[in-house]
Amino acid sequence: MKKRMSNIKILMAVLLFGMALITACSDHKNKPAITQVQNAVKYTCPMHSQILEDHPGSCPICGMTLVKKSGQASKGAGISLKTVLQSVNASVISTVEAIVPEQKTIPTTVSANGYLDFDTRTFNNIAARFSGRIEKLYIKYAFQEIHRGQRIFDIYSPELVTAQQNLIFVSKNSPQETGLISAAKQKLLLLGMTNAQVAQVLKTGKSFYSLPVFSPYEGHVHDMPHSQMQGAPDTKMPTDVTGNQPLAVKEGIYVERGQTLFNVVDPHHLWTILKIQQADVNNIRLGQPVTIAIADADMQMNGKIDFIEPILQAGDRSVSVRVYLNNHQHGMKVGSLIKAEIITGQTKGLWIPRSALTDLGKTKIVWLKKGGTFEARQVSAGLTNGNQIQITKGLTIMDSLASHAEYLTDSESFIKTKGNE
Repeated sequence: MKKRMSNIKILMAVLLFGMALITACSDHKNKPAITQVQNAVKYTCPMHSQILEDHPGSCPICGMTLVKKSGQASKGAGISLKTVLQSVNASVISTVEAIVPEQKTIPTTVSANGYLDFDTRTFNNIAARFSGRIEKLYIKYAFQEIHRGQRIFDIYSPELVTAQQNLIFVSKNSPQETGLISAAKQKLLLLGMTNAQVAQVLKTGKSFYSLPVFSPYEGHVHDMPHSQMQGAPDTKMPTDVTGNQPLAVKEGIYVERGQTLFNVVDPHHLWTILKIQQADVNNIRLGQPVTIAIADADMQMNGKIDFIEPILQAGDRSVSVRVYLNNHQHGMKVGSLIKAEIITGQTKGLWIPRSALTDLGKTKIVWLKKGGTFEARQVSAGLTNGNQIQITKGLTIMDSLASHAEYLTDSESFIKTKGNE
């Protein structure tokens, strides 16, 4: 009995030794596999791809620091190799800021450039009512300010002297001929003399050989082109000491009846000429509000569309519109360049920044965020308002897209996009 028990113990010891041996062999086989997986990381030189090492170090050729072989960073970045290898015209990996479209109603505007000019409705011409010679000129330079009733020049006219002498003769020799006296007075008044001057002729019995002429208007004096005037000065005349162009009308020159000598413009009333591109013409209506900003000055004004020209300009195919402005307090300068925003109405829709859309001509795309990547999607665009653009098809308010599409669009994307190849 004791011998049998001893044999059982020996058998159990052999079995335990065999199990330990099998376990040791199994562990020995697994260890190289783990080492093999760990050693699968390879390091290569950025300049010499033929260099492959299983540990960090330096390139034996150029000495550059070895880097991990391409394709192993995907595991650490949390992005699969399949995602990285997608075609760039369909999907792009980027950290560009994502935005969402906005459903809102915004005022639609049309931007226009233009300039300030004189309101020609305030132009008034001072013309010679009779022929004669200018004896004395009191206006010396262009843009000189004059006032109503101000003396502007003295003129000698044989015709006017004769008309005055006829009045004097009739009033002295035929005072009972009131009709003739009245007709002679009326002629002098029509020739430009004032009631006070005619009364002085009757009182003194002497004619004005040099008749003062007074301005019937108030404003700035503008010179007129006097091509019909004998001895007219060259247009390339030097300027005077004030920097203003001298007037073409000079003392001692002869003028003809009906000849325009000066143009008087009211500087307190101006208008803005705005150039509207042909694509925006259908959105422009009379009375629409306009905000005007002068480019060279910190000045902003409000007005409205007062006149729309009925023709397209031949050179740039644009339409000119006018905005009448009151310049009594602003001190605006004619010729100033301005920028205007015309409010044309309100539009409700889905709006995104213009930077979020890439225009490829007939095709317009945005980049939708899908996890860690952005995918190209074709959309349809409507109105453009400033830096906002309306999307009519292809997006919903729940979509998330790249805020700057130009950062994601490569050269291939300009040729074909996903779903438009």
